Amino acid sequence: MITIKNERELRSMRQACKITAAARALAGEMVRPGVTTREIDKAVREFIVAQGAKPSFLGYHGFPGSTCISVNNTIIHGIPGGYVLKEGDIVSVDVGALYEGFHGDCAATFACGAISTEAQKLIDVTKQSFFEGIRFAKRGNRVQDISHAIQTYVESNGFSVVRSFVGHGVGRQLHEEPEVPNFGNPGRGPRLVPGMTLAIEPMVNAGVYDVKVLKDGWTTVTADGKLSAHYENTVLITDGEPEILTVTEGL
Repeated sequence: MITIKNERELRSMRQACKITAAARALAGEMVRPGVTTREIDKAVREFIVAQGAKPSFLGYHGFPGSTCISVNNTIIHGIPGGYVLKEGDIVSVDVGALYEGFHGDCAATFACGAISTEAQKLIDVTKQSFFEGIRFAKRGNRVQDISHAIQTYVESNGFSVVRSFVGHGVGRQLHEEPEVPNFGNPGRGPRLVPGMTLAIEPMVNAGVYDVKVLKDGWTTVTADGKLSAHYENTVLITDGEPEILTVTEGL
């Protein structure tokens, strides 16, 4: 069932999303050669707790980290650990925070020092594809209008969108209905109505869209070993333009 949030619920959710966005920014500032993914995870966890919130991911279906940190050919669900970031890496950080019963969810891919031209293009296209998609996140449109716009932009730039994992509704639960694919035909899926909150998250591969989940049951990598990038915000459907909730203003 798709949940519609009222103004009281949105007040809590906006704060959850501000905390989440600030945690993403903190993680991005820490991405530099010599830092371990565990150090980033620890700093993000401590920040979220200091804001009076809880990390959404910690313990979620047994996930051991407060953030998913996915490096280079890891698409999503990278487990923070002893990996030492090095010059040229691209680092996707996905984070969520639970505040007053509501979740925020966002992600971005950051450059570690100087990166290749192709890697930078991948990051830029992935982020822009989100903005191409939310042009259609308006009352009366359908979910796959967003999906189709993302796919069209990504593929026009020579990359592919992951199909095994998709965006989703978010609110009292970290993952709610509806699913928000990053591919599909326009005019399909649930109709968008004000009060819907969606985690729209293009996951874009430099090569094929096929994925492989490693033995830990979490870490998901590109099947061909090529780079992947991720960009996500929590978005509110309104009577007018969509509102990106995962912003840090006013925290």
